[in-house]
Amino acid sequence: MTFQGKSMMIWKASRCEGGNPQAIANAAQAAGLSCVMLKIADGPKAYNIEGTPPRDMLPGIVEALKSKGIQVWGWHYVYGYNPTAEAQIAIQRMKQLELDGYVINAEVEYKQPGKKQAAKTFMDIVRPALANQPIALTSYRWPSYHPQLPWREFLERCDYNMPQVYWQSAHNPDAQLRRTIREFQALVPYRPIIPIGPMYKYGSWEPTAADISEFLETSRDLNLSGVVFFEWYYARTILLPLWNTLSSFIWSPSIEPVDFPAQLIQAYNQQDYTRLYNLYHPDAVRISPDQTVQGHEGILRWYHSFFVDQFPNGQFSLTGASGNNTNRNFTWKATSPDGSILDGNDTLGILQNRISYHYSYYTIRKTR
Repeated sequence: MTFQGKSMMIWKASRCEGGNPQAIANAAQAAGLSCVMLKIADGPKAYNIEGTPPRDMLPGIVEALKSKGIQVWGWHYVYGYNPTAEAQIAIQRMKQLELDGYVINAEVEYKQPGKKQAAKTFMDIVRPALANQPIALTSYRWPSYHPQLPWREFLERCDYNMPQVYWQSAHNPDAQLRRTIREFQALVPYRPIIPIGPMYKYGSWEPTAADISEFLETSRDLNLSGVVFFEWYYARTILLPLWNTLSSFIWSPSIEPVDFPAQLIQAYNQQDYTRLYNLYHPDAVRISPDQTVQGHEGILRWYHSFFVDQFPNGQFSLTGASGNNTNRNFTWKATSPDGSILDGNDTLGILQNRISYHYSYYTIRKTR
């Protein structure tokens, strides 16, 4: 399932439209939201369980939103002190609520020493259990400010990156979003970016309606597939003009995406290195079962080794493709005199109409 359009995050469900599922769904539909993200867990505990006796606030909201064709994702603040328990509650809540996608919210606690292993443990459990749902990481906007965070351990197993582009104490969302994109382009691995913007107060600061318009317009200009805002309660009460700005902004799909999967398969069959060069962004990253390479030179060297040494005289065919103009997934197979590949499964991240990230999984079966 791909992500596209406008989305809003809900933190405490009971204070959003009085916790009324139908009112939440009606407001989301009227605003043209394609997705709503609900907080489903905090650390190892389920979230939005309230009252005496305890009542889960979320099933009714999920049902009401889905009845209007609105995606529902779950988000989860993780600490990394007990990653196994956190993974287990994530899986439980995602399956119980039958959600469309999962967002990992990792922040300051994951900057502490030793958290790379915690992130790996967490992802080793969550990723296979949620194999049919997209997973995203949300954290800081500029990774250069937070090098301690285990970016690679999380992002290697995620489908999307949702940085929190919160321009607190300023009013320059365009510049901050563009810096976010640049910094994550230089980070390995790259994942398609869906930025989260602020709709909340921080002391005396609050974003303006002009800020929100600028953030939306820049996201569209950068050909991003969608945007998210935090948080519903603030936007629907003390910052209502911001909600109105979001509602009036029409998120229209941009131009039809270039058919990158078909072009790649054609280039493979022709061993056309010039076409491959032109398909990839100069700083693109390509991850394959044997190694990770970056940049035109490394990528073309890898292809030469693959075509000549690993799988010579191969004939490739596309078996399926999905996605949009920032994120493409495709399946493929290939045969050669020496063997076959029957399980090719690739993900592409597209930036500036070129492939910026390419993850490829396949198994070569030798016949002799």
